[in-house]
Amino acid sequence: MQTLLRTPLYDRHVALGARMVPFAGWEMPVQYEGVIPEHRAVRENCGVFDVSHMGELEVEGPQAGAVLQALLANDVDKLEVGDAQYTLLTNEQGGVVDDLIAYRLEGGRYLLIVNAANKDADFEWLTNRERPGSDVRDRSEAYALLAVQGPRSLERLGLGEAPAFTFEMGEIDGVECMINRTGYTGETGVELMAMGEDAGTLWDAVIERGATPCGLGARDTLRLEVCYPLHGNDIGPETDAISAGLGWVCALDKEFTGVEELRRIKAEGPARKLVAFVMQEPGIPRQGMSIAEGGEVTSGSHSPVLDRGIGLGYVPAEHAAPGSVLTIDIRGRERRAEVVKKPIYKKEE
Repeated sequence: MQTLLRTPLYDRHVALGARMVPFAGWEMPVQYEGVIPEHRAVRENCGVFDVSHMGELEVEGPQAGAVLQALLANDVDKLEVGDAQYTLLTNEQGGVVDDLIAYRLEGGRYLLIVNAANKDADFEWLTNRERPGSDVRDRSEAYALLAVQGPRSLERLGLGEAPAFTFEMGEIDGVECMINRTGYTGETGVELMAMGEDAGTLWDAVIERGATPCGLGARDTLRLEVCYPLHGNDIGPETDAISAGLGWVCALDKEFTGVEELRRIKAEGPARKLVAFVMQEPGIPRQGMSIAEGGEVTSGSHSPVLDRGIGLGYVPAEHAAPGSVLTIDIRGRERRAEVVKKPIYKKEE
């Protein structure tokens, strides 16, 4: 039996009464007060998530940029020091080995923040393809990562506005951290990367500033409302980036692993597409439920904002247009759903 890993904040989660569950080899908090109040805290105010289970890989050397340009789908050459970029690690079939964020540091160094479940596979993929002049290192154990998200998150942290997908070094109540203008909720916020030994002090400071502790449950409903894909559910090595609606992060005018297949799929049009849908009848869709028109649900839950079932799923291209009606088999009962334009949840202007 595998021994679950714990983040530096495990004792604090337990002290706060979090319900701990296995996730990607880690023992993680799924909720504290409850998914719905935690979800609403992020939509209306400010929440904090421990995401220290995520992997941190550094790629360094005079050839680091060239290696990543050949392996990642997005255009790494566009990154200046201080920039970040959402991108994909793709295989020869255009499938998604992982989705990740690449950060350009100083001195020919890049940081990749990758999914926890894929960290070891990503590291092996990169090291097997590195070249002289590039060095890939797994730095995951050194760092902790807190996601502070919500419309009042910057105010709570005493931070000013900055462009999305940029970063800078700074301090939060005396704790030095990398302040990343990124997130997985669709709200304003930052992801704070600090040394592991400083995690507790940083967590306490963020909580003291008024952030609500949030678990994996709310993280999932938040990302689903804004249609951010989850690797292992909505995307994976068997799903190509075009069919998944991620063509916007694929620089098809450059050469990278799988680009020829992705060019072909884009030119011919994908046979199936990942769509967002909202239930029109009672029922909560879940991963693996079949769709009568073809395909299956890849992610599904109850939307605290809409107060109804929502989900993502692959369907034949002819059923993928917004307004199309889908029939979801929810525990043996057929329930109607409507394909909607992404994202499902839109912030009020």
